[in-house]
Amino acid sequence: MSTDLLTSSEKYDTIVALATAAGVGAIGVVRLSGVDAISLSDRIFKSYKGIPLADVPSHTVHLGRLGTQESLIDECLATVFKGKQSYTGEPVVEFSCHGSPYILREVIKLCLANGARLAQAGEFTQRAFLNGKLALNQAEAVADLIASDSQAAHQVAIQQMRGGFTSEIETLRQELLNFTSLIELELDFSEEDVEFADRSAFETLLKTVKERIKFLLQSFSVGNVLKNGLPVAIVGKPNAGKSTLLNALLNEERAIVSAIAGTTRDTIEETIHIGGIAFRFIDTAGIRDTEDQIEAIGVQKAKEKIAKAAMVFYLFDEQESTPEEIIHFVEENYQKDSHWVLLHNKVDLPTEANSLFDESILQAVAPYTQTLLKISAKEGTHLAALKDFLSSYAQKLQHTADATMISNIRHYEALKNALEALEKVGEGLALHLSGDLLSIDLREALYHLGSITGAVSNDEVLGNIFSKFCIGK
Repeated sequence: MSTDLLTSSEKYDTIVALATAAGVGAIGVVRLSGVDAISLSDRIFKSYKGIPLADVPSHTVHLGRLGTQESLIDECLATVFKGKQSYTGEPVVEFSCHGSPYILREVIKLCLANGARLAQAGEFTQRAFLNGKLALNQAEAVADLIASDSQAAHQVAIQQMRGGFTSEIETLRQELLNFTSLIELELDFSEEDVEFADRSAFETLLKTVKERIKFLLQSFSVGNVLKNGLPVAIVGKPNAGKSTLLNALLNEERAIVSAIAGTTRDTIEETIHIGGIAFRFIDTAGIRDTEDQIEAIGVQKAKEKIAKAAMVFYLFDEQESTPEEIIHFVEENYQKDSHWVLLHNKVDLPTEANSLFDESILQAVAPYTQTLLKISAKEGTHLAALKDFLSSYAQKLQHTADATMISNIRHYEALKNALEALEKVGEGLALHLSGDLLSIDLREALYHLGSITGAVSNDEVLGNIFSKFCIGK
């Protein structure tokens, strides 16, 4: 799909596409949408009851013959949606056919021969937005719902589609718009030195709006994790047992395990679903000083993964590490907002270390983490406790899934820009700037809030959003 919005003529075309996945299946659905969708369907489909689709009630299903007078393509079901009572807000007909790729190709070819054109990527949902059936952020949630591969991602997409976030943004925008209108009205009476907008009330509103936007911005870190999965970097010295742990968590030999230090040169990533959350475990190269250029690249990648991870598993054992080394590593590599878990590995091996080994570490790293678990990745010792910890962590995240939050980077950037504009408004109020200067930044904030729901938009942004949809949706 091009990055331009549909032309005025394209908006009224009847479009057709396969709405189910390509390939052989029990059924395949061909979707038509447009002002002529029903009349076109009556030219190629004949109900066994003999009633034209134009005369049947909306939201009804009819068995009939699909094809031409000379050639039957399939016996199928036609589902009819009339007027604005459809997903797209215009007449829609869906043919549920047998799932032969040949049959589905022939049905689409027949629709094209009778005046339809192939739908562009995301065009059905784009029409739903243009026809007022969905706000822009709700339309984006449709794509997220299709792509969801975990319970948490599904919940976030559903929450976005329900419109709670849309309603909140529209409320905030309307309250700001009311004050903006009053401030701009003052400009028409500038010679009379009249204030229509109560500045103290405006300051109170401004504080409330900024606090709510800050809350939504803070929710992005959780919303993004729920949507895309929680990245967990497994790090430590060479031979600390990182690859063994990944294999144990996966219950398969995914990573090569060797007694030779530096076996893992690149990152290995696998996903496990625990408690409805997708945990993306990333096995990294052992971190140490090395003159091997290839291994050094792996070490650098490992440090980059630590910087980006929402959770870090730091593996160590008493034979190869001292408390001072472990404490130094945590202090040096800790990133704000990341959750560190210290894993004292190889507890199956005999040791002469004193009982204060772990206690001294926990006391020193208390500002960074309070989680230390003893495990044996090789023998599976206490791995159940580690999974219980992850399950508990997932449950805490899941509890937030029904709250209003953001998970889309476009929404995050728009809110951040709106907040910056409102901060300037606050500074202007403190300096007693005139209404015309305040309204400039207010209009900027209103623009960014409106861009989230599509109240204001441009063709390039819309084209980019809908181009990421699959054809047929």
